Amino acid sequence: MTEPKIGLALGAGGARGFSHLGVIKVLNEHKIPIDLIAGSSMGAFIGSLYGAGQDVDQLYKLALSFRRKFFLDFTVPRMGFIQGNRIKEYIRLFTFNKRLEQFDIPTGVVATNLYSGKKKVFSKGIASDAVRASISIPGIFVPERIGKHLYIDGGVIDRVPVSVAKEMGADIVIAVDCSHFTPNNQVQSIYDVMMQSIDIMQDELVSHIGIDADIMLKPRVSSYSSRAFTNIKEIIEHGEIEARNKIEDIIHSIQKWKEKKT
Repeated sequence: MTEPKIGLALGAGGARGFSHLGVIKVLNEHKIPIDLIAGSSMGAFIGSLYGAGQDVDQLYKLALSFRRKFFLDFTVPRMGFIQGNRIKEYIRLFTFNKRLEQFDIPTGVVATNLYSGKKKVFSKGIASDAVRASISIPGIFVPERIGKHLYIDGGVIDRVPVSVAKEMGADIVIAVDCSHFTPNNQVQSIYDVMMQSIDIMQDELVSHIGIDADIMLKPRVSSYSSRAFTNIKEIIEHGEIEARNKIEDIIHSIQKWKEKKT
């Protein structure tokens, strides 16, 4: 029997994006294949590590030991406060210094071209460059230069890249949206201002265009800060819970697709 090609669309969300790991773990446990991955921002970060060949247990260890200091290489603010070389080296190391076309699972990394304002999907080239571009939060990270262009956060233009997964050939798209805006008065720094502003902007964008996924997972992580890399264990667990709650829907969607093909 023909099997559907299953795509995982992993959305932006800062620290909340660690919930993607919980989803991946549960899909693995239920032997739901992940044939391709599309990721924006934190979704690109998690998706690239898995797509490059890291197993779930190792990713859990990396996540639980992750600290914000890993990417705090400050620079004189001209186009951003954080240079981004530290996190880029982290990505390079844990994607085994691979190019995207060498990944075990085809992975599309979404970034925003700062010059043209258009979406750019990287499926070839140095993985650490593409992911560094995709996580370049405007005003926080210095934009990433690739070729003749500067790139910023993929979440600016496509928070949950379902359309990218479909363009990559997915028959069924499982999307994970962990970046829901909730009112928050804990705004105390320019970093908080920028992150909160982006959360508001992305929420407004999604509310207008919607997300056309076959299965939509929304881990309940809105109570956790997208900018403070604490409570990672709990955030991951919420990804697991949401995936387990939706696993029957996923299995049903796969079965329904197979029935149409017979």
